[in-house]
Amino acid sequence: MVSYPESYYAATANASGPWPKLKGELRADVCVIGGGFTGISAALHLSERGYKVVVLEAQKIGWGASGRNGGQIYGSQRKDQEELEAKFGKDLARQLWDLGVESGELVKDLVAKHQIHCDLKPGILIACHKPDYVDWFRAYADKMAAEYDYPHYQVLDKAELEERLGSRIYHGGVVNQKYGHFHPLNFVLGLASAASEAGAQIFEDSVVLSYDSAQPTTIKTASGEVRADHVVLACNGYIERLEPRVIGKIMPINNFILTTEPLPEETARSLIRDDTGVSDTKFVVNYFRLTADRRLLFGGGENYRRGFPPDLKNFVRKYMLKVFPQMSEVRIDHAWGGTLAVTMSRVPHFGRLAPNVFFAQGYSGQGVAGATFGGKLIAEAVAGTAERFDIMAGLKIHPFPGGTLLRWPGMVAGMFYYAMKDRL
Repeated sequence: MVSYPESYYAATANASGPWPKLKGELRADVCVIGGGFTGISAALHLSERGYKVVVLEAQKIGWGASGRNGGQIYGSQRKDQEELEAKFGKDLARQLWDLGVESGELVKDLVAKHQIHCDLKPGILIACHKPDYVDWFRAYADKMAAEYDYPHYQVLDKAELEERLGSRIYHGGVVNQKYGHFHPLNFVLGLASAASEAGAQIFEDSVVLSYDSAQPTTIKTASGEVRADHVVLACNGYIERLEPRVIGKIMPINNFILTTEPLPEETARSLIRDDTGVSDTKFVVNYFRLTADRRLLFGGGENYRRGFPPDLKNFVRKYMLKVFPQMSEVRIDHAWGGTLAVTMSRVPHFGRLAPNVFFAQGYSGQGVAGATFGGKLIAEAVAGTAERFDIMAGLKIHPFPGGTLLRWPGMVAGMFYYAMKDRL
């Protein structure tokens, strides 16, 4: 029997499922491999269109990054619009912006439509760890209001930020009330229940061993198989050797989170006055927020190998204390890690491996909205309306130098360089 790794999210998960293990043979219109945001969103949107969908999850629904992340919702791409305009031109950058905005709205709409109990709260704040970043955000907010009709960025100086955060290490920031934060595992479990109610068949503990190139395609597990007209690869950082043609375009990296004991209301509000989700501008980002039961949830630190540090509580705690030194005597109740996938350019990697095989991966730390929306775009493409999927699939994603053998040492060297820049 598979189970979730220890985490605050697993300890507070809503009842859902349990979903059986695949046994025997099934026929489907679409087989989705992976039970995270991308796969479950694809299954939900396809089932609502009348497709017969089977989901195969190797562990449990939301077991990977979808059920272990910081729970912050951003309605944008991972890269800012100035970078996207420089790389792709203004027309394509505008299309990517519109898709990013819709991704954030989709998450809120799904929570409301399916009445998912996932502690959704408004507000996202980005804290600047260098003073010149505040000036950059002022210019960027003006640009977005004038050129993108987006007046939702409110720039804060150091004093204004320190009224909202109980930290003195930042120089200002920018807040956006359109999006927010939530319990990500409960969100994906809610989506899975909605997909099941719409007709999707969901199986856990069903590791996919192989799939062939025939049409229909046969997808095999140790105890069963599915024959399907279409296949959706929604494995992200856990795809491993299932599909060698895409694994070189992503780098799996590990990120770590803790939660404290429940805090008194006054203490919680002294840390994050307005109960927003917060992240900073460091390359190796710190991110934090308050949970529904007033714990500080703090994410900090990464590594680039297969294993996690042995003492996760103290590993993350040192990052927390740099931001909130006043938390030195507070008990740490939970600490955990998870694997996400980044691309070289931090732009998501979408595409087709055959006319009937679709994939999306490499959300680069912004997958709550991006992956949920990615599942919807895949559903559109399977149904024959691929224009929006093709915008994402048309983005050039370069493989990591050296392929899967050398990307790890290359990533370590690169991250050391950016960590040094963070300190200067």
